[in-house]
Amino acid sequence: VQLQACGGGLVQAGGSLRLSCAASGRTFSTYAVGWFRQVPGKEREFVAAITWSGGSTYYADFVKGRFTVSRDNAKNTVYLQMNSLKPEDTAVYYCAARDHGGVYSPARHAGYDYWGQGTLVTVSS
Repeated sequence: VQLQACGGGLVQAGGSLRLSCAASGRTFSTYAVGWFRQVPGKEREFVAAITWSGGSTYYADFVKGRFTVSRDNAKNTVYLQMNSLKPEDTAVYYCAARDHGGVYSPARHAGYDYWGQGTLVTVSS
């Protein structure tokens, strides 16, 4: 499966963006999907994740109450709605999909099988 993340851009602090992660090649309605972000020189960090059914969502503490992850399996797309953006949210955002079973640790990079190319989010102060 190929993942395409889009929706990044330049926004002022306090503004909003919605990122999309579209899958092609195979339906990923049975996949858990995570969002991560990375700033140059720093490790990639977990942002949010959603299980295949959308029944469970997970968030990093620093985005709770501001970001919302959702999915539309009919469209093979997962979304990350980002509100109240801060300059420290500036990063390249990646989506990742997991298509195997076992214990799911949403924040664990190695638990995902496919990664998108990333989309840049820049928040100006």
